[in-house]
Amino acid sequence: MPKRPVARLSVKVAPNTSRNEIVGIKEGVVYIKVAAPPDKGKANKELIAFLADNLGIKKSALLIVKGQTSRHKTIVIEGMSVVEILKRLTS
Repeated sequence: MPKRPVARLSVKVAPNTSRNEIVGIKEGVVYIKVAAPPDKGKANKELIAFLADNLGIKKSALLIVKGQTSRHKTIVIEGMSVVEILKRLTS
């Protein structure tokens, strides 16, 4: 059975904004605005839900592995390549 791809995505999050949106991608970092405040993990949950929705995958396929309390995060995404992720986020 072939192994499912696992991708690492670098993200910079701006919490507590007016709406959720992908601002752009620069030097391999995806810039994302989320409406939720950075309080008790609300912004992280909103970020995961927003990315899952945009990528068309389940929330359980995404995991923040670095930067739980930082604006700079590393997210592991199962079942997709980095190329496929960036393609879906920019289309």
